[in-house]
Amino acid sequence: MIGVISYLVFFATVASILSIAVLGMGVALLGLSGWFITASAAAGIAGLGILFNVFAPSAMIRFLALGRTLARYGERLLTHDATLRALSDLRVRLLRGLLTRPHRTLERLRASALLNRVTADIDALDGALLRLVIPAAAGAVTIALSSALLWVLVHPFIAVVVGGGYLVLPTLVFLVGQAAARRPSRRAEAALQAARTRLVDLIAGRDDLAMYGQSVAVGKQTQDAFARHAEARRHLDRIDRRTGMSLDLAGSGITALTLAIGARLVQTQAIGPAEAAIGVFAALALAEAVAPVRRALSEIGRMVQAARRVAPSVQVQTSTAPTGLDVCHGPLVFDAVALDRSAEAPAMGGPLSFQVPPGALTALTGPSGVGKTTTLLLAAGALSPSHGAVILGGTEVASLSPGRIVLVPQRNALIAGTVAENLRLAAPEATDDTLWEALETTRLVETIRTRGGLDLCLGFRGAGLSGGEARRLVLARALLCRPAALLLDEPTEGLDEETAAEVMTNLRRALPDVPILMASHRTVEITAADQVIALRGAGR
Repeated sequence: MIGVISYLVFFATVASILSIAVLGMGVALLGLSGWFITASAAAGIAGLGILFNVFAPSAMIRFLALGRTLARYGERLLTHDATLRALSDLRVRLLRGLLTRPHRTLERLRASALLNRVTADIDALDGALLRLVIPAAAGAVTIALSSALLWVLVHPFIAVVVGGGYLVLPTLVFLVGQAAARRPSRRAEAALQAARTRLVDLIAGRDDLAMYGQSVAVGKQTQDAFARHAEARRHLDRIDRRTGMSLDLAGSGITALTLAIGARLVQTQAIGPAEAAIGVFAALALAEAVAPVRRALSEIGRMVQAARRVAPSVQVQTSTAPTGLDVCHGPLVFDAVALDRSAEAPAMGGPLSFQVPPGALTALTGPSGVGKTTTLLLAAGALSPSHGAVILGGTEVASLSPGRIVLVPQRNALIAGTVAENLRLAAPEATDDTLWEALETTRLVETIRTRGGLDLCLGFRGAGLSGGEARRLVLARALLCRPAALLLDEPTEGLDEETAAEVMTNLRRALPDVPILMASHRTVEITAADQVIALRGAGR
């Protein structure tokens, strides 16, 4: 991480230096051209043209023109390289930060809304470096250096007018424009996110929406979101035009004032016409240094909001991260475990103590909301108990290596792809025979074989399989993990009694030395258990 940051700082610094070089060469090129033209004309009028050396300034003009082109190329190359690397590093850090959030917090996130928001936030931050930080820093430095040179080469009055004008007026325009653009920028971003999310929901749920006659209503809501986005963008465009006009007027005013002061100084013979031309043309050239103000205004609101959302998410909560310890097979032990009420989970009942021996199946029963799923999350290490400890094979579960304890939740996590690709998420090196063995354990061989085998393509979230088939495919994937403990949340929901009983028997046969803890309400599951624990919940 430190190496990446050092790399980014180095290349961002080099890119900033090249940006200053581009702007500085542009000012020098135009100022020198103005001096050359004016000095040549003055020499000709005075009859001294034969003595005027045109070769040195001509060579310098060519050097500045070519150097500016090369510096611009290098600046673009390094700036985009640094930006893309910074965004790549940010994406990784953002993912790591999200993965350390409490399980209940992640459960409440909607996949489509989160993906759209994260993508938009990263895209917004893309412009922060390219269109805000580097251009602003390079522009300020260039204006300051140009003012210093004008002070020496031309006249202090010219330097004060050019430097003060370009540092003060565009800053005021930016502050006023930023205040005006902040709200419509936020509205545009919020409307775009709502439109994208609704469009994804409309496409993903088109069958259900058509069945219940809601397609038109949801489509109208999606169109309304896009209309709000378009209106906010029109507002931003108006601000952009007014900002551009203000910057143009400021540049024209500074140039006109420089011309007037220069003419007055020439009349008083304080400076010559050629020196006055340097100030006028430098004032014209410095308009390029403040041009990024206009481009940044329409996105400043997005950048600020994106930074505020992303900053907390990239912080990795190391306190809950596993230490990577491995474990031998052993009992799963709840030692006086209790969980106080929090934002992540409801409170549990009194201290919970029980043991699941290797090869045994324990069922957790009780009414909905009593804490069965919470108990499974504690066993998986996704939640930390307020009191007591959850231990597997002599080691607290929070310290175990990822994948040693496998939890199969109620919501099936399948991807769009083949059956083999879904299974190999758990065992990338597994052979086809190993995959068929896992499918045989969950009674899916016949179903999968008759529909295309392991190459059967599933749609979004496993579309193409029934609820019971999808649940069994997830169970087969859990077996491929070779877990030290298996946690199941109503594993046979959607299966008939006969299939459910056989699946439970096969699971125990496939994992003869693994403790299995299961949240259950079905008789067929409870009957298969060696131990049944009835939870009462908080206050019961």
